[in-house]
Amino acid sequence: MTFGCKVNQYETRCLETAFSERGFLTASPEEMPDCIVINSCTVTGSGDSKSLYAVRKLRRDYPDAVIILTGCLPQAAPEVQKELPEADIITGTKDRKHIPLLAEEALRKRQRIVEINSYSSSDAFEVMDYRSELSEGGGHTRAFIKIQDGCNCFCTYCIIPYARGRCRSKPPEVLREEAQQVAAEGCREIVLTGINIAFYGTEYGLRLVDAVEICARTEGIDRVRLGSIEPEMLPEEDIRRLASLPGFCPQFHLSLQSGCGRTLKAMRRRYTPEEYYSLTQLILRYFPDAAFTTDIMVGFPGETEEDFAESLAFAEKVGFAKIHVFQYSPRKGTPAADMEQVPENVKKERADRMKALAAELRRRYLERQVGKTVPVLFEREEGEEYGHGYAPDMTLVKIPGKKSKKSLRNSIFYVTIEESSFDHCTGRIITEP
Repeated sequence: MTFGCKVNQYETRCLETAFSERGFLTASPEEMPDCIVINSCTVTGSGDSKSLYAVRKLRRDYPDAVIILTGCLPQAAPEVQKELPEADIITGTKDRKHIPLLAEEALRKRQRIVEINSYSSSDAFEVMDYRSELSEGGGHTRAFIKIQDGCNCFCTYCIIPYARGRCRSKPPEVLREEAQQVAAEGCREIVLTGINIAFYGTEYGLRLVDAVEICARTEGIDRVRLGSIEPEMLPEEDIRRLASLPGFCPQFHLSLQSGCGRTLKAMRRRYTPEEYYSLTQLILRYFPDAAFTTDIMVGFPGETEEDFAESLAFAEKVGFAKIHVFQYSPRKGTPAADMEQVPENVKKERADRMKALAAELRRRYLERQVGKTVPVLFEREEGEEYGHGYAPDMTLVKIPGKKSKKSLRNSIFYVTIEESSFDHCTGRIITEP
């Protein structure tokens, strides 16, 4: 059971592979599992609650199973072991390769194991293998590859540096091998992910764009997409290099958090709204059809109504294609947790207003796609539709009509966009398969 981000999902696939290599098999829904792994998230308080609830419920449902809690929650809050006797094994985000061995030990001895190892500044990136065919619905058209772990930024609201340690990167030769592997498995698109991928390669004298080039030059890979990146870490030279890669997808998830300069300073973010906007305009010079997506936090400690209004206005100025809106959640051990808090009802009201703007901006963005002809990588077929897939800017495109004799899945076809909806576009294939 996986909670949280794409990094956690990737790591769960790696754990599946590690268990498989020790002779374990994935239990079917009808089988009673010997081991259950919960890969936790601690970005928000609700993330903690979901993980804790899952452990307790699974203990009731599967009283004889070895229950393993791993991930960011126990790493950031090791004291959770005292309030969670239902977990047989508690381990953090470090040394994941050992988890199957701990499971074997617990199955033999039936003794509780707590192994939460601390990070040091000299830690290297932990390389773990995975085979995508082990995952549910294996054989995906798009593969997520974790290239980086840890964060050095210490924003005042964020617990992640304590849960993940300092920045470290996957060695380029390992990345090259993994890109070749997913291409051999049939994936045509790679999404590069990590905790803070903008810092990729610093220990090797490399930059994030080098990782993109490695994947883009892999035979069989037609597209490369970036996960969330820090706005201040994307210089013009890197943007120019990205623009020279035909397979690079111009969807930029630039983590904003707030459109108010005062709030950004209190968050200890390292850019101003003006610098962020200048970056979007620079990107548009190289990628005229770029899509900007982002995360916006509401209700940060000390945020006034005027601050929030600035954030709303800035989001509209940028014209984001998509916004992930979330309410600030105090994390024990971070500076923001000790600041003056915004009332919960105010947070909710502001979140509702930001979500309403996000929906309107999404509608406007999709409306602007009508009339364009774009390459679509089809992912699956369902219902009475030929199928649906994604354009390079991550616009969901659906093709209505009767089923085609030939499957469109994992194929790229040019599609003319004819209509837009609140969450997708509809079009027709230019050259019928």
